[in-house]
Parts: sequence; structure tokens; C-alpha cells
Amino acid sequence: MKAITIPTPGGADALVLNEVAAPDITAKEVLVQVAAAGVNRADLIQRQGFYPPPPGASTYPGMEVSGTISALGDDVTGWAVGDQVCALISGGGYAEQVAVPATQLLPVPDGVSLIDAAALPEVVCTVWSNVFMTANLQPDQTILIHGGSSGIGTMAIQLAGAIGARVAVTAGSTDKLEACRALGAEILVNYREQDFAEVLADETKGHGADVILDNMGAKYLARNVSALAVNGRLVIIGLQGGVKAELDINALLRKSAAIIATSLRSRPLAEKAAIVAAVREHVWPLIESGAVKPVVHGTFPLAKAGDAHRELEAGTHIGKILLTT
Repeated sequence: MKAITIPTPGGADALVLNEVAAPDITAKEVLVQVAAAGVNRADLIQRQGFYPPPPGASTYPGMEVSGTISALGDDVTGWAVGDQVCALISGGGYAEQVAVPATQLLPVPDGVSLIDAAALPEVVCTVWSNVFMTANLQPDQTILIHGGSSGIGTMAIQLAGAIGARVAVTAGSTDKLEACRALGAEILVNYREQDFAEVLADETKGHGADVILDNMGAKYLARNVSALAVNGRLVIIGLQGGVKAELDINALLRKSAAIIATSLRSRPLAEKAAIVAAVREHVWPLIESGAVKPVVHGTFPLAKAGDAHRELEAGTHIGKILLTT
């Protein structure tokens, strides 16, 4: 099969399409003939040599795919060859075939194309596990989503809105903020021109955010704590703004607030299985009803994976970027 390899870590040109051996599957896995793969920021970091896949995972980049089951492991039940699926994986998505634990499979939702379904697994599992399973966002609470126009951001806006939460976002341009508004965001902050903590305080009459979904890390830590409501929960899922910052613990204590940092890729299989099952139960009906949808910025052929990475790095996209086989 063909797959994107990384012979030497580096820039976008480090992604090389090569002929490689097709993957073997274990008794609890299925083989998926890949139709499309999602491009995620973690893939960029892996390409640069800073985010190796977990032990036992494929060394090829790609953490979510859609496609058709072409083979079943001996212990797999509930799925059949020919089923159209999308899947959360730990690596190997930038390829024509990938081995997937059966517990990390999801059916392609009704009303979503096989290609667009590749935009769902990573972002939906990330948002559902962090915003709802961990931070316990409730109706009528306020959530602040940094990077609202990203793949994760566009999904978080919709899911938070679907349960009746009030949504605030940060983004870096008018076009991106308008896209967030169209998805249901109410409080729009241009981070290039405004202080999100000040805007949030004004718009919520001093209450702040009950939940903050943060992809920045160190750069935003102090202002995130300032922006939290009493009993607020700050969930850090990215480090685009650095890894080290000073924390005013007294400010956190005064609000009885919590800071949580999580990574989806490295979680044990049992935890991923529980997240995928919860997503299928709670989110798939919202997608199939049309209340929530994948937002796809554009697609690139697998051989142009470098161009897809350049597009993501440029930061002009709204929603997900996909590779097609």
C-alpha cells in the first residue's frame, strides 16, 4: 500500500509518499480501506520530530480516518466487511489501509458523506471527553473556546450550543469570528485586538466562564484563570502558546477552580473505547438529526500531504482539512 512516511523529521517536505507493507491486524482489530484522513495539529508536531506515536502504534501520521472495513479480526463482532466507518486511531491514518481497534470504530452517520466523516472522530472525541465527560459543562453555563474556528473549535461550539450552554470564542479575524457566530457562538473575541478576559467579564456581568477549552497553554494561563467563574474548570488540550508559565494559586483558590490537562492519543484502549461509546450514544444522534455537522475547510490528495500541512500551518482555515486516498 501507499502511505505517508517521515524519513527525516522537519518541514512539510519531510512528508514522503512511499510504498510500504500493509498492516497486519490482531484478533480485536479491523482493517479499514481508507477513504480520507483528518489532518490535525498533532500531525505537524509529529512531522517535526516532537510527538512520537505511542508504543505499538503505527509510525505513519494520522489520528482519524473514514473508510470501508475490508477484513475482521477473529474476535471482532458487531461489524462486517463492507461497513462504512470512521475511526479514532493512534497513528497510521495517512495511508491506504489502517488497522483499527474495533472498539474505536464508529459508523458513518446518516447524512454525512464517507469523506466528510473523516473530520469527526478526533474532534468529537476530544470535545466530548474534555468538555462534557471531564469538565461537565451544563445547560445555561458559559464556555470559552479558544481557537473557535479550528476543527475542535467548530465542533465544540455546536455541541455546547446543542445542550443549551452559552458560547464564547476567540479567533484571529472577522471572517473566522463570523463563521463561529454562524455555528452558534454568542460572544466573539478577536484575540489580536481584544483581551478575552476583559470581554468575557463585560459580557457575563463579571461571572466569567464556567468552562474554558484551551489550546494555548502557557501564554494564556494567567488570563484563563482570571476569566474563570467560581467553580470554573480550565481544560488544557494544546500547547501552542508554550509549556511553562507562572500560576497564581491564590487566584485559583479564591474561585475554587480547577485546571485539567489531557491528551487523547496516549490514553489506554479502555479509556478510548469508553469515549467512543459515549460519543456514539450522545453525539451521533445530534449529527444524524442535522443539529451538529462536520465543518470541512478543504481536501487534498494523499500525495499532497505537505500542502495540507502548509495550509494548516498558515492558520487561514475554518474547520477541518482532510486527505483523500
